[in-house]
Amino acid sequence: MRFYTWLLLLFTAFVLGNARNCSRNQHVGGVLDQSSHIGKEQKIAMEIAAQDFCRIGNDICSCPSLILKDSKGNPSQSYYEVMDLMITGQVQAIIGTISPQEAALVSEFDKVTKNIPIISLAPTATSSFPESATMPSFVQMSHDVKIHMQCIAAIVGHFRWRKVTPIYEDHTTFSSSPGLVTLVSDALQVVDSIVEHPLVFPPLHSLSNPSSYIEKELIKLKMKENRVFILLKSSPGSCFLLFEKAKQLGMMEKGYAWIISDDISSHLDSVDQSVILSMQGVIGFKTKLADTSERFENFKLQFRKRFRRKYPDEEYLNPSMHALRAYDATSVAMKAIQVLKGSSNSTSSENLFKTITQTKLNGVSGDISFKDGKLAQLPTFRIINVIGRSYREIDFWSPEFGFFNDNLGSKEENLNLIYWPGGIQRIPTGMAMRNEGRPLKIGVPARGAFKQFVNVSYDPDTNETHVTGFSIKVFEAAAKKLNYSLSYVFIPYYGSYDDIVADVHNKTLDGGVGDTEIMADRYEYVEFSQPYLDSGLVIVVPVKPNIMKERFIFFYAFTTKLWIILLAMTIGTVSVVWLNEHVHGNDEFVATSTFEYVSKMLWFAVSVLSLAHRELINNNLSRLVLATWFCVNVIVAACFTATLSSIITISKFQPSINLQSNDFIGCNQNSFIIHYLVNVLHYKPEMIRQISSIEDYDIAFKKKSISAAYFVAPHANVFLAKYCHGYQKIGHTYKLGGFGFMFRKGSPLVDDISSVVLKLTQSGEVNTLERSMLDSLSNCLTEDQSRDSVGLDPGLFTGLFMISGSISAFVFFTALARVVINHWDTIQAKVELITARLGDWWTTLLRIMFFRT
Repeated sequence: MRFYTWLLLLFTAFVLGNARNCSRNQHVGGVLDQSSHIGKEQKIAMEIAAQDFCRIGNDICSCPSLILKDSKGNPSQSYYEVMDLMITGQVQAIIGTISPQEAALVSEFDKVTKNIPIISLAPTATSSFPESATMPSFVQMSHDVKIHMQCIAAIVGHFRWRKVTPIYEDHTTFSSSPGLVTLVSDALQVVDSIVEHPLVFPPLHSLSNPSSYIEKELIKLKMKENRVFILLKSSPGSCFLLFEKAKQLGMMEKGYAWIISDDISSHLDSVDQSVILSMQGVIGFKTKLADTSERFENFKLQFRKRFRRKYPDEEYLNPSMHALRAYDATSVAMKAIQVLKGSSNSTSSENLFKTITQTKLNGVSGDISFKDGKLAQLPTFRIINVIGRSYREIDFWSPEFGFFNDNLGSKEENLNLIYWPGGIQRIPTGMAMRNEGRPLKIGVPARGAFKQFVNVSYDPDTNETHVTGFSIKVFEAAAKKLNYSLSYVFIPYYGSYDDIVADVHNKTLDGGVGDTEIMADRYEYVEFSQPYLDSGLVIVVPVKPNIMKERFIFFYAFTTKLWIILLAMTIGTVSVVWLNEHVHGNDEFVATSTFEYVSKMLWFAVSVLSLAHRELINNNLSRLVLATWFCVNVIVAACFTATLSSIITISKFQPSINLQSNDFIGCNQNSFIIHYLVNVLHYKPEMIRQISSIEDYDIAFKKKSISAAYFVAPHANVFLAKYCHGYQKIGHTYKLGGFGFMFRKGSPLVDDISSVVLKLTQSGEVNTLERSMLDSLSNCLTEDQSRDSVGLDPGLFTGLFMISGSISAFVFFTALARVVINHWDTIQAKVELITARLGDWWTTLLRIMFFRT
């Protein structure tokens, strides 16, 4: 027994002696804010990583030691500790929450040791290399910051927010970080959004009254129009205070939207319930982890035990992304030192940095490899929504695929299932809700010539002004379809349309609604919605029926040549039949005189056309001629009917003006048309008459003061609907932009109203409203006229009736003259008898009236 005791003592002494002789000069330094919760997590994680690495290695001399320093959350202290480790600590690598700016400053002050590898644990959303700095030995244990900005832009673009306000806490002492706002702005340009009123505030420890400062800054933001805020960078304390104050100020209610970055979302697993309750409705994104692996589960068990034992006052928590990255960074550094020591290469800083960047590791946060000083693997983010006592996973986003659902590739729009601040699912508009302050002031033209679009009337009994019309109905229908309530009031405007544009531009009005034409020059001052009516410049003129053509319209069914051929064929056919029958001894075709012969033959020709002839046809050749002629007549009659119908339908009216004439032209006095006619179509100003109302157009046409009028197409349709008889459109249509609603430059209402106007147009609702407006004006056809309009107008056959009537009158008067001549003596005797009797009656009547005897 004593022998074994001495043997054990000798072995222990040998091991200890070797240990004292072992040159463990490989050290990994760490600079952390050990006063913060994140720093405590990182410290525990790095210690576990060093322990795991040394436990796996058999040679105790090959296990690097870990030297940790406390920066106490002060960048100056952090800089000092890094320099101390480099100069006196003989460290081969440094790990910590070291920003690129701090690392660049270290390398500038210490030219000798600047190549010592620095592995930064700084959050990605705040990391950006200075353009002028060269840091060959700086490695970020995170992804490229631009990927995070792309995710933010994707969220903003999905909800179509046009303005956002970034907020971040600037911890940088030696230099500011304006590049963060620039990166956000560049990413947002892709989705047509802009940065407005960014808020940058210093660390809380540098403020005498942090609560008051945050409250004042939030009040300033609340007074702005924008309601979308992005918290890019913040310490946990500042973040929690920010949301607490935002809740107190009513900025976590309906109408607001808050987005938090990956850095801040990582704290949600380790915060009190009170903090979660103040962040209800916030959306954010977190890096997706391989949290189901055995390696991760082992690390989580060790972390919980050690963290609870070392910090019993802290709440029992799971490791955050910060702890996972600290563990993997320590593992990478120690593995690189071990690999370099076991190789023939020297353990210089340059070789160690190269070995670190070439190291591949299956870490607790996922596969680890580097490219250009950052993690090489593209991340996948979980889109989260803070609701209830925690948060829920909504969707996923990656640079390759954008938004996607991890449920077997489902394309379900989970982003539409978000609960926003205030507990609503309706997407916030991203702008100040006007119903909380003054409503939008919408100008409407009060002196427009076409009251059907906008009609401003005053009721003296109620002392109220009423605004109605087609354009008003379309705007009201569009406002109702917005996914938020819109408060507005119509302001009657007695200037021109261009004056309304000017007042919207100079912010006297918030917008304009009416029959306003979208013009290129107006786009320089205001923005227009999607047009709700297509438009163009058209000409309207009176119509003058071609009376001669209507009275003898049947003559135009055939050409003159064809009429002559038909007449010649008719006479020739009848003559052939008459001659053939006469030769064959048919008594029906015998005449005693030339006049009787001609008259019988003409009558036979007419009666043959309708097969009403009484003459018997005895000869077969004659029957053949008549049968053939009958077929020709049937075909000719059918063609005549079809051609005449076509002429009646197509060619009823002709324009009353030639576009090349110099007649006076009428147009709306408040419209852009005057300038368009002069500057574009080159009309003389003195040839243009300005008209103030739709009724004045009709009066001007009737008084011959104008011969034509220029309208935009919707106005022309209204005029023609009201005066449907007597006017028509002629000439070419000059394409214009259409009627649209106008708003200030940059107003988010432009896109929202345009979207619902498209829906109203495609659903047919705008067309229904327009049809209703035109039908209410079209009173030209009465019920009797509508019933008669299905037949042909008798006036079309005036020529035929005149010819037939003239022949009948001639025959009547001829017959009457023959009767008078044959019975003249009898008529004369009757006239004398009647005259004598009338004389006696007249004499008797005079005596009764005057003499009464």
